[in-house]
Amino acid sequence: MSTGSNISYLRRQKKLTQEQFADMMKVTRQTVSRWESDEVTPELAKLTEICNVFSCKLDELVREDMSARGEIYSEVTVRKLPAFRMARYVMISPEPERDVQEYMKNWGIRSGLLAAHPDAKLIGWDFPHVTQEQQVRFGLHGYEAAYVLPEGFRTDLDGVTYCSNSEAKYAVITVTEPFIQPFDRIPMGYKHIMEYLQTDFNDRPADGCLGSFEYEYEKDGVVYMDIYVHAGKE
Repeated sequence: MSTGSNISYLRRQKKLTQEQFADMMKVTRQTVSRWESDEVTPELAKLTEICNVFSCKLDELVREDMSARGEIYSEVTVRKLPAFRMARYVMISPEPERDVQEYMKNWGIRSGLLAAHPDAKLIGWDFPHVTQEQQVRFGLHGYEAAYVLPEGFRTDLDGVTYCSNSEAKYAVITVTEPFIQPFDRIPMGYKHIMEYLQTDFNDRPADGCLGSFEYEYEKDGVVYMDIYVHAGKE
C-alpha cells in the first residue's frame, strides 16, 4: 500500500472531497490528486500536517496499509437501546477482566440464569476508581461485568448488585478479533466512535445510563467485540 493510497483512504473515511481536503491543507485540488496517485510525495511538513488532520502516526501513513483497518472495524452506527435490568460486579486485580467474567459466569450458573437463558448477554467496562499507587506499585486495574437480565427472569441470589440502565442512544462499532492487538484495536475502536460523535471520550455515567460498555462474542470461529458509547437520550 502506498502513501498516496493511504491519503486517499483517510480522506474518504472522513467523507472529504479532494477540494475540501485541499482547502484544509492550503494546496490545490490538483496537488491532492497528485499525492493520491503517488505522482508526488508530500514534503515532511505536509506529511506531519496530514497526520494531525487524520490523527494517525507518520509511520502508519507511509509504511502501513491503512485500508486494512476496514476489515477490522465496522461503520459506526447509532442504536436506541431500551431500558434493561442487570446484575453487576466489579473486581480490582492484576487481570480484572478475566477474573470478573469468571465470577459472573459462575454466578450465572448458580442463579439459574444460564440454564434458562444460555445466550444471556455478558457486558463489561473499565472501572476507573483505582488509585495510581494501586496501578503502579501493585499492578492492579479495575473492570466491571454485568449480565443483562432477560425480561421475566428473577432471582434473589446475592453476590451482585442489581440495577437498571435507562433507555438511551449508543454509538456502536464492531471490532474483529480485538484481542490480537488489544491495546491497539480496542482503543482505536473508541477513537473511531469519538471521531464519529465529534466529541472527547467521557466514561462517566449519564442520567442512569452506562457511559460505555463492551460485548464480546464468537461467530463462525471469529471473535468480535461490540463497543457501545453513550450518545444521548431521545
